[in-house]
Amino acid sequence: MAELTLPENSKVKAGKVHPAPENAKSPKTFKIYRWSPDDGKNPSLDTYTIDQKNCGPMILDALIHIKNDIDGTLTFRRSCREGICGSCAMNIDGTNTLACLKPMAEVTGDIKIYPLPHMPVVKDLVPDLKHVYAQYASIKPWLQSETPPPPDKERKQSPDERAKLDGAYECILCFCCSTSCPSYWWNGDRYLGPAILLQAYRWLADSRDEMAGERLDNLEDPFRLYRCHTIMNCTRTCPKGLNPAEAIGKIKGMMAERQG
Repeated sequence: MAELTLPENSKVKAGKVHPAPENAKSPKTFKIYRWSPDDGKNPSLDTYTIDQKNCGPMILDALIHIKNDIDGTLTFRRSCREGICGSCAMNIDGTNTLACLKPMAEVTGDIKIYPLPHMPVVKDLVPDLKHVYAQYASIKPWLQSETPPPPDKERKQSPDERAKLDGAYECILCFCCSTSCPSYWWNGDRYLGPAILLQAYRWLADSRDEMAGERLDNLEDPFRLYRCHTIMNCTRTCPKGLNPAEAIGKIKGMMAERQG
């Protein structure tokens, strides 16, 4: 995958330099985006050289080491450390991914880390997710059914019906895909983007849900769905190996079927 363009970060100047510890056996240099709304300063790229022997092998291990032992002001999100929560999504070496799943050994040379591109920044590597979660809420991401469930029983699915959810339910809402999508960069105020559309498809494909018509009506808009131009950045960058572009194509197919 080609490196993502980060126009708003391209003129970030060098900031503080934190040299390697004495007698470092395995030095690795990080250049990390820093910005705080509280100090009135422009963004900078601070440099940290660590000894990899002092932390685990993943990028997140290094960030935790930097925060705990070198610079306590560094701010980033993290939680599970297992690629499940999506909290530590960021742009590493030009690609959106999860810091907990990215080994330092995969990056040649200095490791450059930015927040997810084309999103407001709260501080340092923390993006503001209010807008994308409002978009998520707009698709009503829960089971909707007018038929009451069987008394004291679950709503059942056949194995084939359940299999239709594979590749959609695994999404962890890290938003690596949406923030790698040029269409979402320029039209994010109205285009829902790959992550939300993948979630929308998850409910459209669910045999237990009875509101497919209303869900498709909610997506029937020149921008909400149809800004997808099949660039495929979303699929290439997904750290869970999912295919949002395919899900968007299936939604478009549903739209065409009901209009035909």
